[in-house]
Amino acid sequence: MNKQFPTSIAISQDIRSKLVNTLNVALATTIDLQMQVKQAHWNIKGPQFFARHELFDAVAERLRATADVIAERAATLGGYAQGTVRLSASHSTIPEYNLDAVDGRQHIQVLVSHFATYTKTLRQCLEEAENCREPVTADMYTAALKTAELDTWFLESHLNV
Repeated sequence: MNKQFPTSIAISQDIRSKLVNTLNVALATTIDLQMQVKQAHWNIKGPQFFARHELFDAVAERLRATADVIAERAATLGGYAQGTVRLSASHSTIPEYNLDAVDGRQHIQVLVSHFATYTKTLRQCLEEAENCREPVTADMYTAALKTAELDTWFLESHLNV
């Protein structure tokens, strides 16, 4: 579904359509990852439980905020943000969460792997925005990537001991 709505934004409909398609992939992947981080948050066991439980909640909240910005950019461009749980699951670029993860280290390993895929997806979306010569969407992806890479570092720091 690629609904287009009228807008006074000075970008051709063809470019807006390309950008909205990419934005919806980024939105789906962001929502999927947010819920996977919540999966870890709800199910973590073991040493450093509380610190990791709180870390996962903070990371999930940043992903929620990023998803909101992405969806609103799609709408700003006259698109239709596709952010339901089912749409997100079917369009996400990250794999399903490993439900065998129980202790903190296992959850963090899964999340670091999925964040690596997520940041790769954001970089591809950024490249598409740059190819379309659309600086506002590119700036949005750059900000999302900055946050995701910082969260990757926060998570990876728990593995480097």
